[in-house]
Amino acid sequence: MLTSGDLIRTTPLHPSGEEISLYFHIPFCTKKCHYCHFFVLPDKKPYHNQLLEALLLDVTRWAPQLSGKKLVSIYFGGGTPSLLDPTEIHQILEHVQTVLPFDASSSEITLEANPETITLERMRAFSAAGINRVSIGVQSLDDTLLKKLGRTHDAQTSVKAIETTASAGIHNISIDLMYDIPGQTLASWHTTLDALSTLPITHLSLYNLTIEPHTVFFKYQEKLQKELPDADSSTQMYKSAQETLEKFGLKQYEISAFAKNDAYSRHNVGYWTGRPFIGFGPSAFSYWDGRRFRAVSNLNRYSEALHGGTSPEDFTETLNPEAHRRELLAIALRLKQGVDVRAFEAVNGPLDAGTHKTIQKLVQDGLLTDYTKIIKLTDRGVLFYDTVATDIV
Repeated sequence: MLTSGDLIRTTPLHPSGEEISLYFHIPFCTKKCHYCHFFVLPDKKPYHNQLLEALLLDVTRWAPQLSGKKLVSIYFGGGTPSLLDPTEIHQILEHVQTVLPFDASSSEITLEANPETITLERMRAFSAAGINRVSIGVQSLDDTLLKKLGRTHDAQTSVKAIETTASAGIHNISIDLMYDIPGQTLASWHTTLDALSTLPITHLSLYNLTIEPHTVFFKYQEKLQKELPDADSSTQMYKSAQETLEKFGLKQYEISAFAKNDAYSRHNVGYWTGRPFIGFGPSAFSYWDGRRFRAVSNLNRYSEALHGGTSPEDFTETLNPEAHRRELLAIALRLKQGVDVRAFEAVNGPLDAGTHKTIQKLVQDGLLTDYTKIIKLTDRGVLFYDTVATDIV
């Protein structure tokens, strides 16, 4: 958690600097949701053992590069990481500690969890293992919509899961919420938003549903298109979320993120500010030393590569410096505080003349604020961020 009044640094340290993050992809699920396009596997104990062994090998492989770095955050994503046993989480964190000693009291260590996996006993055990932040996949508090999404919990289970997590002593609680769901109305959206007022959450991530290839929704997209909220309703849902969450003390600090008392997601802030991170696990992405790469999306091949002493990567790219700077700028503009252009250029190098011209054009179009020292999205620019990012990149 950042202290009150801190500005989020939008001028990241050079990749050889001290601050880094780690991501662990835990691909296990009891059921794949209809909109999910991530790499997931059935929740089977032999898979747990195979993944755990491979993750430890991968962390060891990275030991020389991690030496001397300052660990800001660890994030267990998925999949459903809360399907792991707390002892398995503890084993991973203990191994990281031997490779890269870190202060567990000041590092943010997040576990993604589905509501139906949360019990008081398990959450206490996860807390004892080292988890100090939990991100719960609520998605909606409308039971009809949860069924439509293929979720395996109902609204009451979500409410109980949030309260149980707080009772277990984990007070940094984030939830995911989704809009633009087939069949969703403004009335049902307001009901979900209003129900948040009494829940002990410190953070909320807001997503609009996108229909991706290789999902159940993609297979039936022609039918689903007729049930999706129209563009005006979608905009109203987003704006009403901004207004309602603000009333509840959840202040917007990024296009899709809201926090109470500056409880920003330190891990996600790293993505938006270009902090280097290593992803472990099949399909996990990494960003390190100006290079972006991904591990193979297959547990057997991931494991075999590591046991064989070779890299499990199946994709890599290195952006040229100018393209890299433009991408860093576009991503940093997601933050409400904007970007100090001079400070950004001092750290990342000067933006080319074409980028400065693009920024001026976006200002003229009313998508960015006046182009002086700090640029940021206007209210209209937030709604058309994809246009801003595309133009800059």
